[in-house]
Amino acid sequence: MRIVPKVLLAAALSAGTMTLLMHCNPALPEAGSGAVTSGKELQAEYCGRESCRDCHEKEYNLFLGSDHDMAMDTATAETVLGNFNDVTFTHLGVTSRFYTSGGRYYVHTEGPDGEMDDFEISHVFAIRPLQQYLVAFPGGRYQCLPICWDTRPAEEGGQRWFHIYQDERIPPDDLLYWTRVTQNWNYMCAECHSTHVKKNYSHKRKSYHTTWSEIDVSCEACHGPGSRHIDWAERVEAGSSPDIIPDMGLVIRLKDTDNATWVFDPDSVTARRSVPRRSDELVQMCSRCHSRRAVITEDYYHGGSLLNTHWPSLLEEDLYFADGQILEEVYVYGSFLQSKMYMAGVVCKDCHEPHSGKVFVQGNALCYRCHMASEYAGREHHFHDPAGEGASCFECHMHERTYMVLDPRRDHSIRIPRPDLSDRLGTPNACNQCHDDKSTRWATQYLREWYGQDLLDEEHYGETFWAGRNRHPEAGESLIRLAGDRAQPPMVRATAISLLGNYPEASATDLLLRISTDSDPLIRHAVMTVAQYREPEVIRDIAVPRLRDSVLLVRLMAANALTAVPRQMIPPASRERLKSVLEEYNVSLMINADHPSTHLNFGNLYLNAGQLEKAEASYREAIEIEPALVAPYINLADLYRRMDRDDEGEAVLKSALEKYPDLAPIHYSLGLLKVRQGENDGALTHLEQAARLDPGDPQYSYVYAIGLNSQGKPGEALEVLGNALDRHPYDRNILYSLATISMESGNGDRALEYALKLVEYYPEDPGYRQLLTILSD
Repeated sequence: MRIVPKVLLAAALSAGTMTLLMHCNPALPEAGSGAVTSGKELQAEYCGRESCRDCHEKEYNLFLGSDHDMAMDTATAETVLGNFNDVTFTHLGVTSRFYTSGGRYYVHTEGPDGEMDDFEISHVFAIRPLQQYLVAFPGGRYQCLPICWDTRPAEEGGQRWFHIYQDERIPPDDLLYWTRVTQNWNYMCAECHSTHVKKNYSHKRKSYHTTWSEIDVSCEACHGPGSRHIDWAERVEAGSSPDIIPDMGLVIRLKDTDNATWVFDPDSVTARRSVPRRSDELVQMCSRCHSRRAVITEDYYHGGSLLNTHWPSLLEEDLYFADGQILEEVYVYGSFLQSKMYMAGVVCKDCHEPHSGKVFVQGNALCYRCHMASEYAGREHHFHDPAGEGASCFECHMHERTYMVLDPRRDHSIRIPRPDLSDRLGTPNACNQCHDDKSTRWATQYLREWYGQDLLDEEHYGETFWAGRNRHPEAGESLIRLAGDRAQPPMVRATAISLLGNYPEASATDLLLRISTDSDPLIRHAVMTVAQYREPEVIRDIAVPRLRDSVLLVRLMAANALTAVPRQMIPPASRERLKSVLEEYNVSLMINADHPSTHLNFGNLYLNAGQLEKAEASYREAIEIEPALVAPYINLADLYRRMDRDDEGEAVLKSALEKYPDLAPIHYSLGLLKVRQGENDGALTHLEQAARLDPGDPQYSYVYAIGLNSQGKPGEALEVLGNALDRHPYDRNILYSLATISMESGNGDRALEYALKLVEYYPEDPGYRQLLTILSD
């Protein structure tokens, strides 16, 4: 199960959300149903693992006891590993008791309203190195307890209860409380812990009828429904030709059909694939669950791009370090797709036995299958004791990061450690994770001695990502080069594209237009994430052709982007197609009608369509589902502004602050509302709060400073802007305001200094050159 850290609050709530722009009046489709399912899958039915056993006994036995086999089960004496012998566990003042009664398992703990109550354990969740427990609630809803059982042996510190958030108190009104939407099994967990899951949420009844064909991750979760394959096997056994049913009746062929092997050329110490990898289906199939992603259709089909059924995260800030190393719980997809291994043609089953999930052999021997031990096993390569941890391929190139308190996961980007980048980029490195008593300078010096300065001089895409995240002006050209370089891994290119949203220059727009037809759907997806915020003409030129994209996510994002384009600008021949894809988008949203983001987006859709009462109802439903989500309050208040009902908007924002007084975006919106009402003192109070609570957002400091200056306090305004500039040295608004307010205050030299920086950083902007001319006269 994904446990969402507090720092990822916004990201978790926006996962799968397409934020619609509000400049258009498209025809709003009615809620309906739809599917994206292959023809093979429509003809096949799920049969269960036992139907596979007779012919595939070896694979069946490998599967038994695997993490997939143990992904989920009903709570019984055989499956429950935790101590329910009337034991207690106290976490930050809350004492929970685990006990049995009548052969059933119970916990006495804090409930939805903060009152202590008894809850029956319905299911167990996973097995190594911890086990979680599900509790059933009315309406088919299942929630995951935050108290877990450490299944490790006692001598390793296990066989104990622990809280998933350790020393952090999660009160009942917190978004991460165990009975809230972020801990809901149906929405967050079900798809990846059982086979052929259908969430089946009824928006009308506000209830779930979630189903599965098998309770754990069984054969058909990966191979697809097996009835046609069984039919094929029975016919062939009866004497029919093996060609009687194409592809042996399989929905997806996961075994290589190109007879590829990994071979060593005479002068090479690294193996290569004997033929180029022609299919990415296995990696895409595994990524269905081994990725940070959101569902865009419940009708999963096996084969083709992950983006036909899911919305994966790129190497986003707060999820990954700037150099692409794992930060939050992101699983494997984003890491592996940036690796040299992936680019060389390696797929999951080259290292992992696919039925047990285990690696084929432990230790360095796994790597020596493709990287000659004669080259890589000696001190002349790793410079460590061959018997020690420093000689481990995994420890150097796939270092671990621990999640859920005690679950270490390896980083599958499989990289060379770069301690020389750690201080500047704020990234970890394997050297100092082992030698934690040494400095990065110490580690860098050893790398220089061992491998030469050339290694340290090699530019890493993480440097470009870091500069792009911080909106450094010079990063724009580097991101454009990286995004257009087909020799780079697809995840690296896609992430570079996504960061171009900070760079509105014409050269970036030209790149988006050129690569919007890239053969890789991940690239087309990344283009749409940026294009939707460009000028209407650019959006139209990029998005209209993508309405017929073969990949569902790209189509949906194209339709989403076109809602920002006035209808008269959309070619008449494409308007019906837009309406059709908006219907697909509508269906996609309704899958997650149990989540507030769906109703936030419907509110935006209704707003675009001029259906203001429906927009109001949608925003209010989003707030009702999850009061801790910020955006619906802001959108609802803004809707009231448009309707000349600012008093009601003020009440909405104040109600949010009563529950959550430290939400900077709410203070900011309320400050702007007070400006409109002419209550300048009240406005400054809330704008100051926003800037104080979230100094990482330069907009808050900028607007607060403008407010101070408008009230005749230029000195205080300059102080606020100066502090903000220390944190955001390239922010245009801050620099421009420092220049103009300094000029108005009679400090022409300082104004000129800021204007020179603006022209240096943004030479294409004529307004900055004009300001410099004025100040230079």
